[in-house]
Amino acid sequence: MAKLPQSTTKYIIEAQIDAEGIVEKPDIIGAVFGQTEGLLGTDLELRELQRTGRIGRIEVYINSSHAKSSGKITIPSSLDASETALIAAAIETIERVGPCNAAIHITKVEDVRIAKRKYIVDTAKRILRELVYQSLPESEVLSEQIKQEIRTAEITTFRNLPAGPDAAKAEDIILVEGRADVLNLLKNGIKNAVAVGGTSVPPELKEIVREKEITVFLDGDRGGDLILKELLQLTDVDYVARAPEGKEVEELTKKEVFKALREKVSMDQLRLESKEGFTRYERSRTEHISRPEPVEQEANEEAGTPQDERPPQPDYPRPATTEKYDHDEPRRTIKIPKKYADIFKESLGELVGTRAACIYDDGLNLLGRVPAKDIVNSLSGIHAHAIVLDGTVTAELVGIAESNNVKFLVGTERDKLPRSAVIVITRGALQGKKAE
Repeated sequence: MAKLPQSTTKYIIEAQIDAEGIVEKPDIIGAVFGQTEGLLGTDLELRELQRTGRIGRIEVYINSSHAKSSGKITIPSSLDASETALIAAAIETIERVGPCNAAIHITKVEDVRIAKRKYIVDTAKRILRELVYQSLPESEVLSEQIKQEIRTAEITTFRNLPAGPDAAKAEDIILVEGRADVLNLLKNGIKNAVAVGGTSVPPELKEIVREKEITVFLDGDRGGDLILKELLQLTDVDYVARAPEGKEVEELTKKEVFKALREKVSMDQLRLESKEGFTRYERSRTEHISRPEPVEQEANEEAGTPQDERPPQPDYPRPATTEKYDHDEPRRTIKIPKKYADIFKESLGELVGTRAACIYDDGLNLLGRVPAKDIVNSLSGIHAHAIVLDGTVTAELVGIAESNNVKFLVGTERDKLPRSAVIVITRGALQGKKAE
């Protein structure tokens, strides 16, 4: 049988077939050709029409159950509307399929050109919208593009350092780490920035500090901490501003740039607030990794390290707590099996950024993975032994774990916690210590 090219199809005949018995696809196709033969004359003979490509491949979809069969017949046609209607009417005259009584009803005759017209209209609308947007941008967009190009082209040098065009004549200077930071500030209208060019302080900077009021604007990462320490030792800057935690100055939006500069801190205030060599910008980063984290299950006294012989720890400021808990649980040195540490570390690494939690039984078999906010409901009716979550271990979560006999709570960070039988482990402990 010839298959009708899809491009020549004008109509699709769809019919429903119901047979009182078990019939198959060859039976139905044979009935269509056999029982319509000679009904409409030689010009509309199905076999001849299919041979010449004016009727396409007849498709049959049939299902059988409880000794009955039902299904769908589709016939593509490139005949005109009246001839297609005659073919459809002839199909309805079929009364038997194989040995079974059957009935065929035409459900619809679809003009495929209507669907093509709709597609053409929709596509034309989309193309026109794109054409108008690309060809006729708003005046504000054009104006902003021109301003950014001009600002970016204005980068120059000041004392051999990359700088904005106003750095030489301005009374105050904003020191940033690199050229990309100067470009971002220029894009946002700040023209008095100067780049120090890395973590080493150039000799030219000492002369600039003596002549102008200096605001240091650094990235919110470890590199920014190192540059700040070096500047404190080698120069006398006036103010310090920092990008949000984990962000760099070169990627800040205009709103974030001006917010950080508004919140700058004077160097005198920063020195007063510094403790044990740490600035207030560093404390939040070092608080969880500088202090001993739980990694062994025996107290230090049992491990042979007397309490009074432990090295003194800096007195970092502790986060505020609720009225219910007026003390933090003493940090214990805990010993856990290496198998536990490996599974906890791998699970926590997979959860980062998902705000989800994994629940394990006492054999460390995964019971399920749920949103962190649904932990309480998920613990109902199961025997959980350990919970690993992408988030901070809070006092409330410790209480819930204890009431459900959970042994281990593993999170990215921990709040101030009450004394509890639950062992709390943070990411810093898993990365910084070797489990046994």
